[in-house]
Amino acid sequence: MKISLDALQLMDAIALRGSFAAAAESLHRVPSAVTHAVRKLEEDLGVALFIREGRRAVLTPAGQALLEEGRRLIKAAGALECRVQRVAKGWEMELRIAVDSLIDIAQLLPLVKEFDALDSSTRLRFSQEVLGGGWDALFTGRADLALGAPGDPPSSAGLAVHPWGSVPFVFAIAPEHPLNALPDPLPMTEIARHRVVVVADSSRELLARSVGLVDGQLTLTVPTLAAKAAAQAAGLGVGHLPIGLARREVAAGRLVVRETEGGHVQDNLHLAWRTGASGKALDWFRKKLETAEWRDRLLADNQS
Repeated sequence: MKISLDALQLMDAIALRGSFAAAAESLHRVPSAVTHAVRKLEEDLGVALFIREGRRAVLTPAGQALLEEGRRLIKAAGALECRVQRVAKGWEMELRIAVDSLIDIAQLLPLVKEFDALDSSTRLRFSQEVLGGGWDALFTGRADLALGAPGDPPSSAGLAVHPWGSVPFVFAIAPEHPLNALPDPLPMTEIARHRVVVVADSSRELLARSVGLVDGQLTLTVPTLAAKAAAQAAGLGVGHLPIGLARREVAAGRLVVRETEGGHVQDNLHLAWRTGASGKALDWFRKKLETAEWRDRLLADNQS
């Protein structure tokens, strides 16, 4: 490696102060040592980095290009030092949080702002997961914390699981759908004759899950709950939707809610992390999200 952080810092000092002598004074070095270091770097790279204009040292185009990129490296190195020091104090380099699609990640932004005030330097990475995807993210090591993971956890997964509320679902169809010609409750045998819209499970290794399907029923698979609602509103299929999303579609006249012989459906949600996992960022988010305040805040739209 021909370029060192020390050499980049030296170039930065010369450029900021305008001369080798002024840079040497600011760095508590003798001018000859600064001159020697710059000449050595120029020889190693085979380019001129500074030209003399009287007593001033001016960057050449090559020197300017090197310093621009070099300042980014200096800044990154400084940030890395801070992160390493904080890791030594128990803060993780990165915390990965898998959020179920029933929860709007935008609602978590005020919590992120609270966390930023701790000045931990921990990077946060959120992912949106569907059905078993939150469990899969923990199981495969893609996430450190799963928020709103629905249903039962996978067996023998080494997970700590905290019950975290529930979301009611309602059966919704387009106003012009043929099932609307039948009275409530809609028979399951009649529902099974029509295509159901499902959201694809985001699991990568665990067995994918499905909800509300009848064996042999024709399906239309979409990637998000918003796409599922849109497909049902277009009359392309039927299915259950979380009550908050269904309310908005019903208010807009795009869907109607019907009762079924199967009765009411709800997803039981969980907060989960790997057994034995620790870290100040994980503990902070876990404790915050376990509170009734944040649970109610994040589930408010989906309460009956």
